[in-house]
Amino acid sequence: MLRNRCLTFAAALLALSLAACEKKDGEGPAERAGKQVDKAVEQAGKTMDKAAESAKEGAKQLVDKTKDAAK
Repeated sequence: MLRNRCLTFAAALLALSLAACEKKDGEGPAERAGKQVDKAVEQAGKTMDKAAESAKEGAKQLVDKTKDAAK
């Protein structure tokens, strides 16, 4: 009976110790790294959109100049 009480006490102590070690923000290193990857991908997407818009504008200007030269 004493052995059961000791085991129960040890299990409760272990559970409390693990609960105390839990991070308050709930983020581990993998989650933080994932968020950084998400931000990097989002920024790369924005940069690609800007580059595509710039290329589109440049192509439009080239077409306009070609039309003017053909006249």
